[in-house]
Amino acid sequence: MKILVTGTAGFIGYHLAKRLLERGDEVVGLDVINDYYDIRVKHGRLEDTGIVKDPAYNELVSSSKYDNYKFIKLGLEDKENLDKLFAQEKFDRVCNLAAQAGVRYSLENPQAYIDSNIVGFTNILEACRHNEVEHLAYASSSSVYGLNETMPFSTSHNVDHPVSLYAASKKSNELMAHCYSHLFNLPTTGLRFFTVYGPWGRPDMALFLFAKAILEDKPIDVFNYGKMKRDFTYIDDIVEGVVRVIDNPPKGKDSWSGAKPDPSCSKAPYKVYNIGNSSPVQLMDFISAIEKSIGKTAEKNMLPLQAGDVPATWADVTDLQEDLDYKPNTSIEHGVEQFIKWYREFYNV
Repeated sequence: MKILVTGTAGFIGYHLAKRLLERGDEVVGLDVINDYYDIRVKHGRLEDTGIVKDPAYNELVSSSKYDNYKFIKLGLEDKENLDKLFAQEKFDRVCNLAAQAGVRYSLENPQAYIDSNIVGFTNILEACRHNEVEHLAYASSSSVYGLNETMPFSTSHNVDHPVSLYAASKKSNELMAHCYSHLFNLPTTGLRFFTVYGPWGRPDMALFLFAKAILEDKPIDVFNYGKMKRDFTYIDDIVEGVVRVIDNPPKGKDSWSGAKPDPSCSKAPYKVYNIGNSSPVQLMDFISAIEKSIGKTAEKNMLPLQAGDVPATWADVTDLQEDLDYKPNTSIEHGVEQFIKWYREFYNV
C-alpha cells in the first residue's frame, strides 16, 4: 500500500515508518520538525531512515536507505500544501501521528494544541475525504480518560472530563473523526496510546528524564510521592498494534444503538481502541528497573501530583485482542534495558 505517516521525526511515527518500509509498503513521511524537545533526537530518527538532517520546507526528499520512502517537512496547519501533497501522492491509507504532544506543556502553550491538534487534524480529515483515502488511523491518548477512576480504562467508558487541554484536543479528534465517518463514510480508527517507551523515546517522558538525571548524578522528580501507576507499553508492541489497525479499516457495527450508544464504535465505519500493555506498573518499580539497568541508585525528590496529571492508567485492550489478535508481550525489564542501551550509544555516556 501507499501510506502517509505523519509525525515521522517523532517517536512512534519513526518506528512505524520503519516497520511499514521493511514489510514493503510505499511510505511518505511528514513532520514539521519543531523544537518542542531536543532536536538532535528528531534529526537522529530522520537520519536513521536515510533522510537528510535539515530538509527544505515543503519539498519531497527521497531516503538514501529505503527506495520506498520519501519525506516532506510540512506543518498540518498548512492546508494549501497539504492538499497538494494528497492530490499528488494518492495515498491508500493515512496514519496521523503528528500532533503537539505533552500534558504539562499544554498548561503553558495552549495555542500550539489548537493549531496542530484541532486545525491540523481538520485539514487531515478534509484531505482524506476529498482524495478517496481508504482508512485514516490517528493518535488519540489515554489522557482522554481524565477524572475517570474506573479501572481498567475501557473505550466504552465516558470520557467527558479531561484535565488538560492536550486531553481535550485528543477527545475532540475522536468526535471530529466520527462526524467524517458518519457524513462521508470515511473509515477512521482512533488509538488511545498508553505511556509508550523504548529506544528513540521522547525526551519529555519520564524514562528519558530519569535516565538522564541518574547518569548525570542529579536527583529525579517523583510526582504524587511515587504513588503513580502507568500502563507502560513498549514501542514494538505499540507498532504491532498500529500496523494491525492500519490493515483493518472499520466497517461499522449494524447492532449499534443510539438508545444505548457505545462510544467506541458506531453504525458508521468508526472505531476507537485502547493500545497499551494492560498491565500497570508502580512508578517506584519502574524507577527500580532503570536503576538496575544503569547500575546506580537515584536520588529522589518526592513531590505532589502535578496539575493535569492523573494518578493511574490501565488499558482494557479486550477489543483490540478480540478484533485483531493484539498481544503485547515485552517486559518492563527488557524494555528499559533496550532504552538504556540506546541512550548510552546515542549520547555516548
